Amino acid sequence: MTTVRIALDARAYDIRIASGLLDQPATFASVAGQHSTALIVTNSTVAPLYADRLEHSLRPHFSRVLQCILPDGEQYKTWETLNQIFTDLLRHHCDRKTTLFALGGGVIGDMTGFAAASYMRGVPFVQVPTTLLAQVDSSVGGKTAINHPLGKNMIGAFYQPRLVVADLSTLHTLPPRELSAGLAEVIKHAAIADVDFLAWLEAHIDALRAQDEAALAEAVARCCRIKAKVVAQDETETGLRAILNFGHTFGHAIEAGMGYGNWLHGEAVGAGMVLAADLSVRLGLLAPADAERLARLIARAGLPLRAPDLGAERYADLMQVDKKSEGGEVRFVLLNGLGRPVLRAAPMAEAQASMAAHLQPSQPAPPVQPQAVPSA
Repeated sequence: MTTVRIALDARAYDIRIASGLLDQPATFASVAGQHSTALIVTNSTVAPLYADRLEHSLRPHFSRVLQCILPDGEQYKTWETLNQIFTDLLRHHCDRKTTLFALGGGVIGDMTGFAAASYMRGVPFVQVPTTLLAQVDSSVGGKTAINHPLGKNMIGAFYQPRLVVADLSTLHTLPPRELSAGLAEVIKHAAIADVDFLAWLEAHIDALRAQDEAALAEAVARCCRIKAKVVAQDETETGLRAILNFGHTFGHAIEAGMGYGNWLHGEAVGAGMVLAADLSVRLGLLAPADAERLARLIARAGLPLRAPDLGAERYADLMQVDKKSEGGEVRFVLLNGLGRPVLRAAPMAEAQASMAAHLQPSQPAPPVQPQAVPSA
């Protein structure tokens, strides 16, 4: 097992990375509450695969283990769905010693964390991510949120989990499209922080897409170490942590503009990184050859290189509703060379020029494939 420590003083916690952790009660001993309740929050796709297995591992540690099963999809990352978690907590008379367990991808992790931050003004929670994107990014660092029709992740809180359990065996049930979406965040970490990791990805991208467990373990651990270092220096994104949003200003605009759930988050980030790299070239920060190198890797990961054509004004409006915007200026995470991110405002005309050069017809991505049932 690989363990990565998030160094946040009293709020410090471990990320545990290995195969088979979900089925080992000892994995969860550090968050045990013998006279308290565990609530597993999951969705209708993940629940049949893993909810009972997690419940079995939690039963030695909690007096009650309950399940809250939500609908599956980014389009359900809303107040209404969040309220289902609160309803279950209240219906079962859950107190401040209740621990929430987020079992699923980024949507479940974000909503469970936000519920934990809010219920009785704060109860413990544990991240048990079952997608690559969640294991390398969204489960780490304490960002919790829901979406608003006008902007993604604009309503939420910084609230750290007590533990992150990344069971690599859960990735074997991911359909190819979901795995590629996770690879977008893997590539992002390399592009902003580690050129050697970028070269490693170029050599191992086919193994990652084939779900080679050794390659996945290496990628997850390296991403978690990068993010742990950034979060330890800037927990609440007042400066440095914003670099983790490379590709996200464009990407979040794509998601909101197309309607949540039509493009997966990682697909939007993949196209968003191509646009951000192009904008970096236009502003004289990044060599064209490096932007092309990054685009080749994104394409090899099975991700789109072109953004939907929502119209220049629509994109401008959507990007104004971005957490990095200040004083009416849209700020982008750009690359001043590979591995050297910079946060800066850019003229909207230049951003629109990048979009014009990388547009596709305004058609939604294929329907989301459900997680496959593992073979016997």
